[in-house]
Amino acid sequence: MSVIIASELELIDQMTTPTADIEAAVAALQGPVLLLGVAGKMGPTLAELLVRAGAEKVIGVSRFSDPAPREYLEDIGVETIACDLLDGAALHELPDAPHVFFLAGFKFGATGNEDTTWAMNTWLPGRVVERYREAQIVYVSSGNVYAYTAARGLGAAEDGALDPIGEYAQSRLGGERVASYAARVCGTSLLIARLFYATELRYGIIHDIAWKVWSGEPIDLEMGYVNQIWQGDANGYLCRFFPLCQSPAAVINLTGPEVLSVRALAEELGRLLDREPRFAGAEAPDALLGDAGRLFAEFGAPATRTGQMLRWMADWVWRDGRSLGKPTKYESRSGQF
Repeated sequence: MSVIIASELELIDQMTTPTADIEAAVAALQGPVLLLGVAGKMGPTLAELLVRAGAEKVIGVSRFSDPAPREYLEDIGVETIACDLLDGAALHELPDAPHVFFLAGFKFGATGNEDTTWAMNTWLPGRVVERYREAQIVYVSSGNVYAYTAARGLGAAEDGALDPIGEYAQSRLGGERVASYAARVCGTSLLIARLFYATELRYGIIHDIAWKVWSGEPIDLEMGYVNQIWQGDANGYLCRFFPLCQSPAAVINLTGPEVLSVRALAEELGRLLDREPRFAGAEAPDALLGDAGRLFAEFGAPATRTGQMLRWMADWVWRDGRSLGKPTKYESRSGQF
């Protein structure tokens, strides 16, 4: 792998270059692939990966309140549709597709906007399954639905205890339940992918820690352990998920293979950046962690290792690379985002 990623163009290229396995999986898809919520953090690179892997047709749907992602997607060959998915008539008028990624959700700003949070995260998933009842649907949910697990363990497996903290996490579990019910009643093939914090150089937990190390801002240690997966690897897994769709719905965790210490990540980034990290508080004995053993048994381990992510991130910070300016708020143990 490259020692550095020197520009956003190189970053996007790294995350959207398909492997032979991804190309084979996409070649097996007959008909268009529809991405609902394409303008979020993962949607644009997932859409570009599908295009580069040879998808017959890629359609991206979003409100597109910012026109820049729409222009970019159209430039790379994605057909775009502006749509408020909460508008039932507009949802019904969207084109049919045999393969659907449901990426839309509402997290940041959820506190104080609880009604919108529940509408997007709980009410909408069932409506999407009803609308696309004949399709295979990969629904990207959240690892926040799980109870905290011991930091010394592997994290929660797919059958682990569910104890969502806060209204965002609760609404996500509600969405899973409503979508699963709709899939069972409609006979729809559905896979629920519980994602734990994908990371890239402009966004993610490693990004947040790196910039705090660089600026000398104290790093809160209470949520002292995390999982991380490189966004390009997460998208690569998503492209291969459609054969796992079934009715009743199936569930798979989507994250990296390691339980990572926030303190250790900061110390290594400090070494790479020649900065001494500052810390606040102490590690709790448990954290929000996922065990992705099923994922790796199906598809193998992710290509991008933690050390590589740290080296890329440190160089990015050193070069004053662009940030999306959207902190993950991974430190929150209250469930408020």
